[in-house]
Amino acid sequence: MLRRLHKEQPESFAFTDANSAWAEAQISKYPEGRQASAVIPLLWRAQEQEGWLSRPAIEAVAAMLDMAYIRVLEVATFYFMFQLQPTGSVANIQVCGTTSCMICGAEDLIAVCKEKIAPTAHTLSEDGKFTWEEVECLGACANAPMAQIGKDYYEDLTVERFAEIIEELAAGQVPVPGPQNGRYASEPLSGLTSLQEFESGRHQYNASAQLATDIGDTVKRIDGTEVPLRAPWRDGGDASKVSNVEPIVAAPTPVAEPEPVPAPEPAPEPEAVPEPEAVVAAAPTEADRPEGLQEARGGQPDDLKRIKGVGPKLEKLLHTLGFFHFDQVAAWTDKEVAWVDENLEGFKGRVTRDEWVRQAQEFASE
Repeated sequence: MLRRLHKEQPESFAFTDANSAWAEAQISKYPEGRQASAVIPLLWRAQEQEGWLSRPAIEAVAAMLDMAYIRVLEVATFYFMFQLQPTGSVANIQVCGTTSCMICGAEDLIAVCKEKIAPTAHTLSEDGKFTWEEVECLGACANAPMAQIGKDYYEDLTVERFAEIIEELAAGQVPVPGPQNGRYASEPLSGLTSLQEFESGRHQYNASAQLATDIGDTVKRIDGTEVPLRAPWRDGGDASKVSNVEPIVAAPTPVAEPEPVPAPEPAPEPEAVPEPEAVVAAAPTEADRPEGLQEARGGQPDDLKRIKGVGPKLEKLLHTLGFFHFDQVAAWTDKEVAWVDENLEGFKGRVTRDEWVRQAQEFASE
């Protein structure tokens, strides 16, 4: 299926303060130079904030991760979990249309969507509250037919109940998720036939439906303020240094004092062996700086982002240092490479690691 960006795009995108702090925490999970590993979480948070992924959102994530725009666009268009067009302000309803659900009436549910929301998938309803789409198996085959609305599953649906759910959501209500025919989770509709002794002590709903009910809103998109930001991997693992997080201190476990052990006889000190002199590579100096240009030849720089590891930020930094063309990078000596590696603020070592010189030589020969 061909997936393209929507023809109408907003002028800009920016994470909210809470989501921006969350995004920075996700990036900090990964070592220097591996920030691109956070691309899917950041795209997902951008979609949660806006309801869909716009081009400005994709470009904003690319800039945060120092990735070429096309690389982030490739991710966004590959995974169907990312919506590339506006979705309903209340919910995007995903109806499972795979075998079990199809046999049990998924096509009838889709007919409800066409009648109550829009004749075609990915189209806003007249009031802008809903969109719908048919999706592949969502793994609730024992409760077919079903649909995912917001964060939760609505299972064992009938045409009548599905239509009621859409009407309730449109009115600002939040229908209880889970099975809609009265059964508990995916147990037999007639009730338990075994393990009946556990029936009396359980919650009113199955675990996921109970949690959704306790929260009270299954369709509200996350916005970064639901729980304190937790990033204990930062600041040396000291959770007390992470904003809005209280450290959890476990009570010390009492330990019996060990029996005294006699001290061993001291071992004779080994003869001192002189350590070899350390070989320290000389730090690059200004004399090792490659010759740069005041501006690109003919006012047209090469697209340095074609070099693996060079994104928009690094390309701008290279221009600041006077490097605009592949043949400049291709001609760097080892000492010049060391100077550039040392002067790439925030990206030290990137030239050597990604073999820029070798790549630039290939591009320069084209």
